[in-house]
Amino acid sequence: MNSPRFHFQARIVLLSLLISFVFCIFEAPTAEALCINERRANLRQGPGLHYEKLWEVYRFMPFQQLGKKGEWLRVQDLDGDIYWVHKKLTTKSFKCAVIKKKEVNLRTGPGTHYKKVKGIPGEKYFSMKVLKIKDNWVQVMDAWGDKAWVYRPLVWIK
Repeated sequence: MNSPRFHFQARIVLLSLLISFVFCIFEAPTAEALCINERRANLRQGPGLHYEKLWEVYRFMPFQQLGKKGEWLRVQDLDGDIYWVHKKLTTKSFKCAVIKKKEVNLRTGPGTHYKKVKGIPGEKYFSMKVLKIKDNWVQVMDAWGDKAWVYRPLVWIK
């Protein structure tokens, strides 16, 4: 003979299992960060060379990977725009940053009391490899090997 307490516990267990099952089915795939690791990369409207080229980016441009189709990756940029890029042009082995604002100051050290760096454009969409992060400052290196520091809220890091 089953008690009312047993029926209540059984219902709780079944409800828990049902909730877990629903979360497993509807859980979105986790997006992964990646960087362009070649001198240049064409971003396309779809997964293939026959799709329209929408934008050309340079080494160290960061993206969020949203999906994959064969050797093509579906990626999202700092503005939320979505493109396709060939997998062989990318890497996940280090972090990259891109400037978010129209113009920023790049510095010789991690703080505003350091001198501004000349020769590295601090313009929106300028991409760099992240070398280290110290407090709210990021040490970066551009595609030519020049290093600088940038205030973290001014860059999008992936």
